[in-house]
Amino acid sequence: MASITLLVLQAFLPLLSLYLTKLIVDAVTAGLAAADKAAVFSQIWPLVLFLGLTVLVSNAIELIFELVNEAHGEVVRDYTFSLLHAKSIAVDLEYYENSQYYDALHRAQQEAHYRPASVLYGLTRLCLNGLSSLGLVGLLVALHPAIALLLVGAMLPGLLVRLRYAGSLYRWQRRQTETERQADYFNWMLIQSEYAKELRLFNLGSLFAERFGRLRRQLRQEKLELARDRAIWQVLSQMSATAAVYGAFGFIAYQAAIGAITLGDLVMYSQAFTALQGTLKGILRSLMQLYADNLFLGNLYEFLDLKPKVVEPNPASPIPQPLRHGIAFEQVSFQYPGSSRIALQDISLTVKPGEVVALVGENGSGKTTTIKLLCRLYDPTSGRITLDKVDLRQFSLGDLRRQITVIFQDYAKYNLSVQDNIWLGNIDAQPAPEAIAAAAHYADAHRAIESLPQGYDTVLGKQFTQGEDLSVGQWQKVAMARTFWRDSPIIVLDEPTSALDPKAEAEVFSQFRQLLARQAAILISHRLSTVKLADRIYVFEQGRIVESGSHSELMTKRGLYAQLFEIQAQHYR
Repeated sequence: MASITLLVLQAFLPLLSLYLTKLIVDAVTAGLAAADKAAVFSQIWPLVLFLGLTVLVSNAIELIFELVNEAHGEVVRDYTFSLLHAKSIAVDLEYYENSQYYDALHRAQQEAHYRPASVLYGLTRLCLNGLSSLGLVGLLVALHPAIALLLVGAMLPGLLVRLRYAGSLYRWQRRQTETERQADYFNWMLIQSEYAKELRLFNLGSLFAERFGRLRRQLRQEKLELARDRAIWQVLSQMSATAAVYGAFGFIAYQAAIGAITLGDLVMYSQAFTALQGTLKGILRSLMQLYADNLFLGNLYEFLDLKPKVVEPNPASPIPQPLRHGIAFEQVSFQYPGSSRIALQDISLTVKPGEVVALVGENGSGKTTTIKLLCRLYDPTSGRITLDKVDLRQFSLGDLRRQITVIFQDYAKYNLSVQDNIWLGNIDAQPAPEAIAAAAHYADAHRAIESLPQGYDTVLGKQFTQGEDLSVGQWQKVAMARTFWRDSPIIVLDEPTSALDPKAEAEVFSQFRQLLARQAAILISHRLSTVKLADRIYVFEQGRIVESGSHSELMTKRGLYAQLFEIQAQHYR
């Protein structure tokens, strides 16, 4: 209610200012012929004081409006980003392998930080200018109805030009989304530390800068063409508006010259005419901006309308506690969306509680894809995966993923404290320093952490002040510690020690085997000296399992596994 009151006051206070100005001018005009100048001044100064107070109140309300709009804008902006983040978390991993998803995300991010707040601001200004215009139109209609209509009509060509430009800009930005992303990508590579060494070693800086510049020139030229087109049409629309404005102003001056209105009326109507010009332009700007905002918010809605394909069951089955039969893949096949290649074909394997199973094979043979299906980052194209003989699709996604600890070969490096880096493995648990240190000990990361300036409180990475970077092997140990901290019934290690030296690798896996009690463990590694410690080994080739058995059994078969093992063994002879 208070906001509405302020809005009405702000809209009609300018009318009061106009009327007070008229009274002052008329009083001054009458005072020119009066003998008692003091009496004239005694009539004028209260009007001037009242006018000053009116302007002060109007300015104060305007400042309050700006403050309220800014506060509301920040709230709306933060809420919009919360929607974006929630959707980014909810969508399937499939979307991240589709360029159209990145186009939609790019467009949504472009608009999210200001479009919703712009709508709120535009609606407020539209209401304010609309109310002010109603009062000013009523005032001018009292002089002559045609004046207000003429001024309103003169503004329409400008509105049409702005609407046309907004539509053209929207369509252009949708067409050029991928080009903008390409330019952003080259900019990203030029400024990020992960590319810094190769940029200098291979002298790539000038090449990437040239490609970035070429893309930006293309975008800039096309956008300037749209702006030039808008400018030409705006000049034409302003010619008609200018003719209407000064024609109406001439009519007001003529009415004063023939004595139809007083000099105070002339000033009041002239200022009202100028004010109406401003409020109508404000209305047109607000309408145009709201139209453009609505178009561009379509990009945000497009992203928010993305539907996950890995869906929650309703109702969900409870997770078996503890595991009795373990994991089973039953004739599972899978093909990535948009790909013609079959990633997995007729995969059948089991992992029992307390058992360590290894998946081996060349890069691209389907090992990591198998883990993605286990985590329900994707669903199989055919076949099924079960946990204690219950299809994974019957479990809540959150409940299922809480049962699985995975360290992928492309593990995350969080620019947070060491303690947070480990604690993120299980955020449902309190970050007890002793337990986190124990997880670091198991991963052989404790000594490296203790050597850091603030120990477990040291911020890792170089993104923030006093951040300390780690070697690749040390980062990998921190990621391993995250795995030990989680302590879930299913553990998956995907190339977990690729950056460790053989001695460190042996120590980590020794700890790993000691910690396993009833957990079902899956190990992916190209180091067959490590793999041979597994209870059972599955050998992948081109999306199929071609061999399975223990290390000794597979060596006896003299098949693909034995060939791979012999090739690696030659390097140590």
